Amino acid sequence: MKRYIFPVAVAFGLAVGSVPVQASEGGLPPAGTNVQDQASLQRGAKLFFNYCVGCHSLKYMRYERIASDLGLTEQDVMQNLNFTGAKFGETVVSHMPEASAAKWFGKAPPDLSLEVRAKGADWVYAYLNSFYLDPSRPVGWNNTVFPNASMPFPLWELQGLQTAVMTEAKPGEDATVEKLVLSQPGKLTPAQFQQASRDLTTFLEYASEPAALQRHHYGVWVLLFLAFFTFLTALLKKEYWKDVH
Repeated sequence: MKRYIFPVAVAFGLAVGSVPVQASEGGLPPAGTNVQDQASLQRGAKLFFNYCVGCHSLKYMRYERIASDLGLTEQDVMQNLNFTGAKFGETVVSHMPEASAAKWFGKAPPDLSLEVRAKGADWVYAYLNSFYLDPSRPVGWNNTVFPNASMPFPLWELQGLQTAVMTEAKPGEDATVEKLVLSQPGKLTPAQFQQASRDLTTFLEYASEPAALQRHHYGVWVLLFLAFFTFLTALLKKEYWKDVH
């Protein structure tokens, strides 16, 4: 038994130790998303469909499924979230032609259905908070989490304009970003924008795995059943072995 304890302990230690690394992506605290928070999901959906769907699709999500999972009516979705003219039962597809997008940005914007599954909620959250003005880039923006990204920052009106404070360049090396400074405030305070980016990340996390909502709901009942079954098993074992003891 002892020979199995050490590998398990090492694996557990590595898993626990990796959390702070992911959480500190971009120098920000963990995203703190919660897909069980329906209000956060609704706010995140509003942000996505107002600022992101013009370029990005969610090709594995249907408007009908979003309405059902987020507690919205068909009218709510079709009037407030559907800006592409899609039918209620259709998937979320951007109207931006891929060929034109590739010409404008150098690459067609990716589908975001599995973005959080691929990179993690902390990464997406940090990415949304790490855009800064960079006149040297074709779109005028850069990002400390994903340097030289070809994406313009769609949420700049909410966050404001961030500029980079660069480190002093050493001989033979390029200057790097030391920190970001909010040079022009946006419509939201920094705390409000962090909450908005958290809501958007939460919605994208839900879109990456919609079944998580049902899994969490059923998981409680499964655990209760197992606890009750264990109790009955203990009583049965006691009954069978009472004469032996």
